[in-house]
Amino acid sequence: MKVETYEKNVFINCPFDDKYFDLLQVILFTICYFGYNPRISLEESDSGVSRLDKIINLMKESKYSIHDLSRLQAKSIDEYYRLNMPFELGVDYGLRKFDSEFKDKRSLILETNKYEYMKAISDINGFDIKNHEDNPVKVISCLRAWFSETIKLENLNGSNKIYTDFIDFNTELFQTKMLKYFPTHNTTDAEDFAKKEIEEMTMAEYIGEIKSWNS
Repeated sequence: MKVETYEKNVFINCPFDDKYFDLLQVILFTICYFGYNPRISLEESDSGVSRLDKIINLMKESKYSIHDLSRLQAKSIDEYYRLNMPFELGVDYGLRKFDSEFKDKRSLILETNKYEYMKAISDINGFDIKNHEDNPVKVISCLRAWFSETIKLENLNGSNKIYTDFIDFNTELFQTKMLKYFPTHNTTDAEDFAKKEIEEMTMAEYIGEIKSWNS
């Protein structure tokens, strides 16, 4: 059964490595910026539920999904191809294709460089896939175009404006955390405390901060 927020939920399937995290923050911010709810497996931890079951539940709760295939390629001799992202894309596609309850689901597939996915998963040739070149403004541009073309939002701010607001949000978040510990003046200690507290924020906390800033 679909949840009440189904029409506003956007499931995110992406890498979770440190190098990708800056792009993930941009994706989370942009989804909230447009008034939608990012759903991601890191939003909660329950040792009693398998990771795959959690992901499938999130897919079923989300009309929309974003799948970033930009980290498929192995970078070193001993590293394997990273298959979680295409696997989850397949699960989401199957849910849409074979379960009539979810035939209204819509997806955005991202990659780094155009047609790069063809080297690893050529079966999705013909899908409308957008490339972001690991550039945060281009990530926003991809999402903005998709929200306009697929979700049919209108009068959207441009990518540069959204990115400027993203920078403003993070700046204000950092300053708020500094003032929490040192309300009268900025010091190196205040910056260190603020940085540490932001690093320790859970995914749910970070999304909550974005929504509060946008409200």
